[in-house]
Amino acid sequence: MKKSNFFWVSYADLMTSLFFIMLVLYVVSFAILSSKQSQLQAAADQLKEIESIQLALEGLDASYFSFDDVNKRYRMKEEITFVSGSAKITDIPLAKRQEIYKAGNSLYKKIKEVIESNPEVDYLLVIEGNTQRSNGNWNTIPNMGYELSYKRALSLFNYWKSRGIDFRDLGAQCEIILAGSGYFGYSRDTLDERKNKKFTIQITSKVGKFIKNNISEK
Repeated sequence: MKKSNFFWVSYADLMTSLFFIMLVLYVVSFAILSSKQSQLQAAADQLKEIESIQLALEGLDASYFSFDDVNKRYRMKEEITFVSGSAKITDIPLAKRQEIYKAGNSLYKKIKEVIESNPEVDYLLVIEGNTQRSNGNWNTIPNMGYELSYKRALSLFNYWKSRGIDFRDLGAQCEIILAGSGYFGYSRDTLDERKNKKFTIQITSKVGKFIKNNISEK
C-alpha cells in the first residue's frame, strides 16, 4: 500500500513538472511569435510607405513627361532634341526651350512637394544626357559620346538654374547627379536613333536611411 501511494505521488509530481514545462514553452513560443508578427507587420508597413513614396515620385505632370515603365525613367514628352554634335541648349528653338523650362518647373515643384510630405526620406535626381549613334565608328570612340552626353545634361541643369530653377535649393534631401550615358545606356530609343539627342530624368527615393531611422525607433 505504501509503495502504491509513493507511485501516485511521484506520478503527480511528474505530471505537474511536465505541465509547468509545457506552460513555460507555450509562453516562450507565444512571445517569439508575437515578436515575429510585430516585425513582419513593421516590414509590411515600411514597404507600403516606400511604395507610396515611389508612386508619388512617378506622378510627374503628363503634359511634359512620359514615363518608361521598363527602365523607370522619364523623357520629355515634347520632341526636344539637341542639334547633332552640340551640347548648346540655345541651339534649340525658343519655343522648345520654353517647354523645357515648364518641364523643369513642374519637376522642381513635384520633388519639393514629395520632400515636404516625407521629410525623413532622401531622394536622388539623375539628369542623363543621351547621344545619337550617327556613324559606324561610334563603338570605337565611346569617350566622345560620354563627353557630349554629359555636357548636354550639364547644359540642361545650367539652363534651368539660369531661369530660376535651381535644384540645389531643395537642400541635402535631394542629391543631384549629372550623367552622360554616351552611345549606350538603358534609356535609349532603339527604334529611332534621332530621338537619342536628348535627355532623360530619373527620380528615386533613398530608402536605406528611411529603413534605418524606422528600425532605430523600434
